[in-house]
Amino acid sequence: MPWWSWILIWVALVALSLLFYVLLGIRLFRQFMATVKDLSAAGEKLVHIAPSGQPPAGPDPAGPQPGSAVFASPAVMRHDYEASKSSRREQRRLRRVQRKTDRGQPQALGDLDFT
Repeated sequence: MPWWSWILIWVALVALSLLFYVLLGIRLFRQFMATVKDLSAAGEKLVHIAPSGQPPAGPDPAGPQPGSAVFASPAVMRHDYEASKSSRREQRRLRRVQRKTDRGQPQALGDLDFT
């Protein structure tokens, strides 16, 4: 084989690899643009669902929603935790008093409500 045929083979290989990289670049660019389009559409939907800068219309009668602790202040969360803890403690005390009363057992002084 003459020497110029080797050069033609290498030129063809380089041209094919360049063509492959160009097509790959075009494909990646199209995928990137499709992703950007999807993200902008999702952003538009999100803006319509929950407009920013507007607080909720008032206190929720059903109580705090799951996940609301992420945005609450630590002082509010501490208060809620302490209130629920004391409520559970009081409910346990009342059940204990009732159970001991039903069984006729003596009550502990700490369980009696002197108020």
